[in-house]
Amino acid sequence: MRAKLAAVLPDLSPWRSSRDFRLLWVQGLITYFGSAMALIALPLQIKELTGSPLAVGAMGAVELVPLVVFGLYGGALADAVDRVKVIVSTEAGLGLLALILLVNAVLPEPMLWPLYVVAAGVAALAGLQRPALDSLLVRIVPHEQLAAAAALNALRWQAGAIAGPAAAGLVVAYTGNAPAYATTVACFAVSVLMCLHLSPAPPALNAEKPSLRGIAEGARHAWSRPVLLGTYAIDLVAMFFAFPNTIFPFLADELDADWSLGLMYAAGSVGSLLVSLTSGWVSRLRRHGLLVVCGATGWGLAVAAAGWMSNVWLVLVCLGLAGAGDMLSGLGRTTIWNQTIPDELRGRLAGIEVLSYSVGPQLGQVRAGAMAGWTGARPAIWSGGLACVVSVGLLAAALPKLLTYDARTDEDALRRRASHPSTATEEAPGKGAPDAT
Repeated sequence: MRAKLAAVLPDLSPWRSSRDFRLLWVQGLITYFGSAMALIALPLQIKELTGSPLAVGAMGAVELVPLVVFGLYGGALADAVDRVKVIVSTEAGLGLLALILLVNAVLPEPMLWPLYVVAAGVAALAGLQRPALDSLLVRIVPHEQLAAAAALNALRWQAGAIAGPAAAGLVVAYTGNAPAYATTVACFAVSVLMCLHLSPAPPALNAEKPSLRGIAEGARHAWSRPVLLGTYAIDLVAMFFAFPNTIFPFLADELDADWSLGLMYAAGSVGSLLVSLTSGWVSRLRRHGLLVVCGATGWGLAVAAAGWMSNVWLVLVCLGLAGAGDMLSGLGRTTIWNQTIPDELRGRLAGIEVLSYSVGPQLGQVRAGAMAGWTGARPAIWSGGLACVVSVGLLAAALPKLLTYDARTDEDALRRRASHPSTATEEAPGKGAPDAT
């Protein structure tokens, strides 16, 4: 029975082998919970102030340029400076932005423009931070544990993403926006203190300063690898066409179920969590490209079904299935990235990854908000889901190497495995894996 459970339950090897991984895991759980509180309160506050789906969707437009610019720069920065210093600085900045939201919320008449300014600032800091966070994983976890680490990180994210929206829906409904923002501020304060205990992660000895040339070098590497290109493109189109979160407040109105708003935001994370809790098989999987395609297709089909349903409970079930599909695709993408990208390019490629999984949702917010204002929330959701399925199918046909990717035979994966440290031990706590370069 233990053997059967071990084959299904998450592989805890990264948690046992790396102190820094454990520290980042707990820190991330706290951060995700606090961020989720603000992510619910912010669009809801814009809705309260304007009553416009387009005004809510405009958050995506405001966030887009800072995310693109700072995401690319953040990737180059992560390869050139200590990645832990980038993480600490940006966490502190995100906490200050949450404080601005709190101050605005307690004003007698909260203003609209600071909400957009903060949204743009969050996008910029997130763009700087995520490449450093993502590229740090390959330093602190052995190569053979990267898939397990991705599953555990997904489990952490889902736990925070479920608890945060569910709690935020209740907090905002009964006490207003200010307590939700106050919780976000407190979570970021704790996160900064924990990040200060991470071991340094200095750049390689031959690392260059951040530059356009360095960014271009990373882009050329990605463009020359059809497998990487496929992971970015599929995630981009899936999120652009089928990211409905921004119009959930209006969907809840159409279904006459205002009480369900927090559950709608949390439902996808519940589906993702179920996948993460049964992710023991991920460590044995080798066809991660096929997982990317199947997961993204399932995401689109489930989102389309959610748009068709008129019963709120069936909508929540479909959103849960969508989250499960998205998690499968995400596990495949993350594992391919970590298995194939050289450490000296990991930060810059992580910057491109930020664009692939963040620009799509930002543009998707604009698409969904504009279409919901024209057709209503439900048609905007189901049509986007169908467009996602068609787009993923076309990309899979155009990039067959993604479907046939196998970690046992792919040249980049074999090269990366040969250069990666094979162990991370507790005898040297906090030092993480040595620089692969």
